[in-house]
Amino acid sequence: MSAKYRTENPATGQLVKEVPFASDAEINGALERAANAASEWRATPVEERAAIVQRVSELFTAKRDELARIIATEMGKPLGESYGEVDFSADIFRYFAEEGPGQLVDQVLSETDTARSVVQRRPLGTILGVMPWNYPYYQVARFAAPNLVAGNTVLLKHAEICAESASAIAAIMREAGVPEGVYENLFATHEQISTVIADDRVAGVSLTGSERAGAIIAQQAGQALKKVVLELGGSDPFVVLSHDDIPALARDAAAIRFENTGQACNSNKRMIVMADVYDEFVAEMVKLTGELQPIDPLENTEGGGFSPLSSEAAANGLLSQLEDATANGARLLVGGERLDRDGFWVSPAVLVDVTPAARAYREELFGPVAMIFRVESEAEALALANDTPYGLGASVYSTDVAQAERFGEQLEAGMVGVNSQAPEVSEMPFGGVKRSGYGRELGPLGIDEFVNKRLFHVVK
Repeated sequence: MSAKYRTENPATGQLVKEVPFASDAEINGALERAANAASEWRATPVEERAAIVQRVSELFTAKRDELARIIATEMGKPLGESYGEVDFSADIFRYFAEEGPGQLVDQVLSETDTARSVVQRRPLGTILGVMPWNYPYYQVARFAAPNLVAGNTVLLKHAEICAESASAIAAIMREAGVPEGVYENLFATHEQISTVIADDRVAGVSLTGSERAGAIIAQQAGQALKKVVLELGGSDPFVVLSHDDIPALARDAAAIRFENTGQACNSNKRMIVMADVYDEFVAEMVKLTGELQPIDPLENTEGGGFSPLSSEAAANGLLSQLEDATANGARLLVGGERLDRDGFWVSPAVLVDVTPAARAYREELFGPVAMIFRVESEAEALALANDTPYGLGASVYSTDVAQAERFGEQLEAGMVGVNSQAPEVSEMPFGGVKRSGYGRELGPLGIDEFVNKRLFHVVK
């Protein structure tokens, strides 16, 4: 680990910014401010908390261009996709500002002439968020927005390549009127985060990241008896039983898979296709993938190409998985090569004939690789779809909607789409099962994670 937060432009490999890690005294100061602010923020009427969060949403929109350019430089997201992420983040803050107060109202269990019982939703205190680099604003928004409305104070540790976006979010919070201590950005080391988790002033932890990071955070939170929410990796199946326009479906599949250069937890990483349409689907995927050309993230607003991976480590890790897959019988039909240019570029790939001996069969491919499997029956498709340690999202496509629904009911995932991807919108919950983690973000379930769902019983 470097001694600093370090941002390199993935398109060029050039150093953009370095920020030193916070000292232990600075981390403790942030903890103290968050703990001291908790009682006053809890006592602030929810309508006032929501109004401040609404102002955060408005500032995301007002600073749209500036924010988009930061992450295009920081982690290589094409500018058009960067604008989309800023807009989605603004919508998440707006959603919880508008809907959050109603989601926190007391739930009446019973009421008679002599007694009343309700479930109250009350803040827990200070919540630590540990966030990844692949969606630098969206991941923070879906963690921070519900917690701020619920009355919790927030400590935010961003990824170590995201110093500028982390600072930009903290500045927006201050400009929106979030009181001191209610949102604290931490340029913390992993060791300091372990100390924060163990601190009695912290009531819970939310992590979005790798399976390995999730296991570490869960262990530390468990030892400290802290509530934890984990959104980890995924290897989502995209099952094609039948379709009346295979080329169009392949275009949709490619658009989903190569969005954010394939660096999305809930991307369709395993395409499972029935034998009678497999060849047509693969041919179209190879054609579409081979047509993709490298683009400058800071210039491209229209899509249609591919961007660099986020880091040297990300590029090397993906190439290692592809090398292992081909050594164990898989075939690369197109792409999967390191480009001879500055930056962290790997050409989008189509990988077939992956065997259980390959790491890619079990591991998440976090990059622009479409992995396609051929199956002979619905039963084989279902067994393969569920043969994964992950369980984030899944989708199934069929001209027979009843068949697709029946199939979808048997998929082991936190989010299932039938003839569509499961929508990723502010009002619908996001999260998985198995080694994809536990807990939910977004929607009414998201605001419920870090509140004390307290029984309040009154005898009249």
